[in-house]
Formats: sequence, structure tokens, C-alpha cells
Amino acid sequence: MDLERWFRLILAVLATWRLTHLLAMEDGPGDAIVILRKWLGDGFFGKLMDCFYCLSLWIAAPVACLLMKKWSEWPLVWLALSGAACLLERLGNPSLTTQQTPPGEQ
Repeated sequence: MDLERWFRLILAVLATWRLTHLLAMEDGPGDAIVILRKWLGDGFFGKLMDCFYCLSLWIAAPVACLLMKKWSEWPLVWLALSGAACLLERLGNPSLTTQQTPPGEQ
């Protein structure tokens, strides 16, 4: 992989993380994201904006189209971008923890 492709991959990862973080965790300039969240309500898209990991999949999908050279690369690039954005989110928020639900409490 040449240097330009690595550079584009890093830019795509950072862009995926930034846009996902903006939509999932921030209020946005002039509270634009807050207004959008209220408008979306409790429907599918409103709930989607509450989950960084879920939203990163949706944000990474069109970004992956910009990186791929063949359609067969798209699933791998898509998941890699989302995964990298999730890793950046976890690195930037070390207090983030996950807990397993004990069997029978689901």
C-alpha cells in the first residue's frame, strides 16, 4: 500500500470518528445536534444517535465508498473504518467500561 492510500485511510478514520462523535456525543454549533435529536425523537434514527458504536457503522458506510477501488473491498473497508473509530473513542475515554449481563437477567 503506497503512502497516499495510507494517508487517505487515516483521514477517513479520523473523519468517521469526528462525525460520529459530533452526532452521538456533542450538542453541535448553536445546539444544532440537540435540535436534530429532538426532531428525530425516539424512533429508529433518534435511538441510533444515542449509540456511538451503532452510529459509527452508518457513518463509515459512505466513507468506505470513497476509499475502495473495487466493490469487493467495501465490506472490509466499512468495518475497518467503524472499528477504528470505536477504538479511537475508547482510547479517548478510558473511563468507558462494559459489563456483561448475568445469565437470566436479560
